[in-house]
Amino acid sequence: MKNNNSAMLMAACGVLTVILILGGCGQSNKGGLPGPPEVAVVTMQQKPVVMTTELTGRTSANLVAEVRPQVGGIIQKRFFTEGSNVQAGQVLFQIDPALYQAALARSEANLTAIQLRTDRLRELLVEKAVSQQDYDDAAAALKQTQADIQTARINLKYTTITAPIAGRIGRSSVTEGALVTAQQPTALATIQQLNPMYVDVPQSTAELLRLRDRIKEGHLDQNGANQKKVQLLLEDGTAYPLSGTLQFQDITVDSTTGSVILRVVFPNPKGVLLPGMFVRVLVQEGINKQAILIPQQAVSRDPMGNPLTLIVDAENKVQLRILELDRAIGDKWLVTNGLKSGDRVIVEGMQKVKPGIVVKAVSFEAGNEINSGERKNTPPPPAKRTGGGK
Repeated sequence: MKNNNSAMLMAACGVLTVILILGGCGQSNKGGLPGPPEVAVVTMQQKPVVMTTELTGRTSANLVAEVRPQVGGIIQKRFFTEGSNVQAGQVLFQIDPALYQAALARSEANLTAIQLRTDRLRELLVEKAVSQQDYDDAAAALKQTQADIQTARINLKYTTITAPIAGRIGRSSVTEGALVTAQQPTALATIQQLNPMYVDVPQSTAELLRLRDRIKEGHLDQNGANQKKVQLLLEDGTAYPLSGTLQFQDITVDSTTGSVILRVVFPNPKGVLLPGMFVRVLVQEGINKQAILIPQQAVSRDPMGNPLTLIVDAENKVQLRILELDRAIGDKWLVTNGLKSGDRVIVEGMQKVKPGIVVKAVSFEAGNEINSGERKNTPPPPAKRTGGGK
């Protein structure tokens, strides 16, 4: 009897469970099918973007003078402090002038005697008491002595070594008592003018050709007011507060690197820039007046590395687009082919959709737009060309 009751109880529980399940299904059906998946989209718009290229280079002084002796002798005195600023004409070194003073005195003493002899021979020549040759020899000796005097005075002046230019002088390679020689290969000191400062940066010829093509095709406008303005980043990554000016582009290609030199001039009133510093500069290529920027999070890649994205078309269906990318601009990619103005690109929710399904698109709130285009040192992987784009 007890076993029968247990069996009946279990059967009743099973029937109740089935009823509850069927009741739940009935309520789900009454609620209808779930709606389409929701995705966040950004609408593409064309906008003008200033395109820049980041290049590396080194600073150099705009004027450099290596101070060398023009006469030999012993250094008697040094008149400057190493690392200080000097003015043009300021006395730097004094070479012992004794030998040159003696040479000048000897030449001046000879001059008096030769001058008197020449005068006497001139008078005798009128009376034909001496030959013309005797007078000519005396006149030549007079001119030689006058030249010797001038040379002695110049050499004596060169014993005082002065600064040829104004600027900052470096360390001295000699001390007092050192023997120096005329035109020696080792400079006594080097003076460099640091304001303004040059920055020489190499740019590859491949970049120049690419830039020329983009200008020819109308993708870049180089008529901007600040086209020649250049920004500088110091070695620690901080921005230099003053902008420079692109002075010229060299016309000779370096055969070892395949690049040409761009020279930029930067004001340096506080001496922040020193010769030989490694810096980065942002050179303006031009203005892309119809740039399309896509958030980087909206771009994925296929197994071949080609960039792609998903958009929502006019029928709210998901479509796949293959992209061609130029460079990274902040947290966005610059698109050269694959998108047009008005396309709605999926930024969030890509994992739960696939091409062809209907979705519900909502607006994605992005950050501030980036209005400058900077070419980084590591460009995006090459995109597969699908025709029409460069």
